[in-house]
Formats: sequence, C-alpha cells, structure tokens
Amino acid sequence: MTAPDLISAAESPRALQDLNDWLAARDARERVRWALDTLPGAHALSSSFGAQSAALLHLVTREYADIPVVLIDTGYLFPETYRFTDELAAKLKLNLKVYRPEIGVAWMEARFGKLWEQGLDGIDRYNRLRKVEPMQRALGDLGARTWIAGLRRSQASTRADIDFLELRDGRWKFHPIADWNDRDVWQYLQIHHLPFHPLWEQGYVSIGDVHTTRAWQPGMREEDTRFFGLKRECGLHF
Repeated sequence: MTAPDLISAAESPRALQDLNDWLAARDARERVRWALDTLPGAHALSSSFGAQSAALLHLVTREYADIPVVLIDTGYLFPETYRFTDELAAKLKLNLKVYRPEIGVAWMEARFGKLWEQGLDGIDRYNRLRKVEPMQRALGDLGARTWIAGLRRSQASTRADIDFLELRDGRWKFHPIADWNDRDVWQYLQIHHLPFHPLWEQGYVSIGDVHTTRAWQPGMREEDTRFFGLKRECGLHF
C-alpha cells in the first residue's frame, strides 16, 4: 500500500489522519525510513538523553548517521545525564548540537529567584527561559523543517493521543515510536546492546532537571515524578 500524499496531508485533516493510519501499520524502522525519504529537510532529532533515549537515537542514526541531535542543556541536568550524553555521543558517533539558554544559571536566579519553587507560573516561566527558547533557536539555526522526537503515548496522559505525524507552526513533527510501551523500548535496548540512563536503576523513570525530577515510588504515575506532580509537560512539545 502506498503512503497517502504528503501535500494532501498538509492541507486536509482527513488526509493527515489517513497518513497516520498508514504509519500505524508500519514498524518504527519503516516509519523512520519513510520520514527521512519523504518529509522535507533539513531534519533534526531532539533528545533529552533521559531514561530510555538510547533507543530512538540508535533507531534514527542508523538510517541517517549525521542527523543533527539537539540537546537542550538547562544548566541543571543531573551529573549522570551529562556523563550519559558523553557515553552515547561516543558510542553512536552522534552529530550532537548542544543549545543553552541565553541567560546563565546564576544570572537567572539573581534576577528571578528559584523559579521552580514559585508554583505553576514560576515553573512555566522557567521552562520558557531554559527549554523552549533554546529549542526554538536550535530549530531555527538548523533550518529544520522536520523535527523528530521520542514522545510515546504510554508516557503520560498528556501524550495518550499523540499522532506519529503532526504539522505544527509550518514544521512537520514526527514521533516514530509513539505506539511503543516500556517493554518495546526495553527489548530494543537489549537487542542492540544499548544502555539505560544510569539513574534508571535508582527508580528514575523520567529524567529532567535535578530540582524538578523525583524517583518513582509505589502509587505514583510516571508523570508525577516531574514538576512535583503539578504538571507533566515543559512546553517543548505541547
């Protein structure tokens, strides 16, 4: 079966849904190959280098070895995350592009205090300054017309309905493993001898900044481990 036309998908919600239905019938590697062949370039892959990030990094870079891989360094990542990034960048020979906020950590805290301790409004402002702004700058600098990301429906209620392909702000957003669960990721990592983030063994199932990430405890949802359970998304994807 031939994929529905991309131009039609850009113009019609019904055609875009047909394309997502077609992608749902493909495995993740087929989806990635289709995306790299079909979606307009330049392409960019974002990664948090979180708990299970090695799976998507490997999946995409074995099809396009030199794809720019964007990491947003907030300045507050876990030491283990920085070391894990170094490990994966060397192991997978990543074309790593690290972007940082325009305002430094010390200056931000001097100006605004510890925003993550200032309720939802503070967290939202923090995320705009330290995550959303540098990500948008990265996509602009790279001229990215297609943004590939590792969002999965099983990660949180806010992600339960994500499509494989979206058109947002004139840019294609592609989620090739949207339908994978934790077991799918685990199997992929085992087959390809890829590591979990080192904090995974300590109960960290979703890993962001040191001050807004908690280890999972019985009775918690995965999304409760981020931002004190007040919210799940940082604004990068939604």
